[in-house]
Amino acid sequence: MRTDTVYKKAFNRTATMLRDGQLAGELPSENELRRRMCVSRTTVRKVLRELVHRELITERDGLRATGRAVGDYDYYPDVETTSRAKHVEQQFMEWMLRGDTKPGTSINELELARQFGVATNGIREFLIRFSRFGLIEKRPNTGWLFKGFTEDFALELFEIRVMFELRSAQLFSRQPDSSPLWDKLAALKIAHIELLARIESRFHDFSGLDNRFHRLINEASPNRFIDDFYDIISFIFHYHYQWNKQDEEQRNHAAILEHLAYIDALESRDPERIERACRAHLASARATLMRSLIGLDE
Repeated sequence: MRTDTVYKKAFNRTATMLRDGQLAGELPSENELRRRMCVSRTTVRKVLRELVHRELITERDGLRATGRAVGDYDYYPDVETTSRAKHVEQQFMEWMLRGDTKPGTSINELELARQFGVATNGIREFLIRFSRFGLIEKRPNTGWLFKGFTEDFALELFEIRVMFELRSAQLFSRQPDSSPLWDKLAALKIAHIELLARIESRFHDFSGLDNRFHRLINEASPNRFIDDFYDIISFIFHYHYQWNKQDEEQRNHAAILEHLAYIDALESRDPERIERACRAHLASARATLMRSLIGLDE
């Protein structure tokens, strides 16, 4: 299952590179594609075979070139490209975001398992993992309780976030031109521009894009402890503050513009410009979070 997921994610990434023009004309070697996608040669070859089968690329005399245009229907659906744990996390975050879930809300494992289409042990593993942060509490014989968080908790968490991200942003700017992170950043830039053009109807989608963007920045300084910490960052900064629905569209519109300025700064590789853009965006996120906490106390 895991190998299939890796392949489908790699296929989707390659399809996006074709659609966005990152791959045009004659394709690079298998080794170069493997480097860009950060997968094995076996996976690259499987992706290429399927691309040829679907006529998205052509193959003649050992040379591969772009074929027909990529359509939305060519992509594997998200549910097939995420691990079970990630699927549960995404579904849970969407449940918290789309519903008006508040601190004190009871969480029923069985109900969530049915709603998300997964086994109850998958839900339980997720809740146990998050319970160590003190945001979710197991109540004997009554299921789980979402407790929310205090202003002090949020401020302490934010302080660590700024430290991690400033470091990662500077390391990102020092990546060599050959790093696959630059291709990922370019693709995210396009995704931001597309969402901005449809912000009136798709402003809820910013949370997922926000999460992808900040996780990409932290890929420049891979660290298991930072990765673990970012689980709780996702929960709070990308979902929790959005319980305050007031001006959500306007806030997300402004955040997209900040992201685009941040991306431009990263591409400039200017350390001072990067720090200004990073601090400006994180200051806005902090202000939004603090306003949401005030709203929850009213």
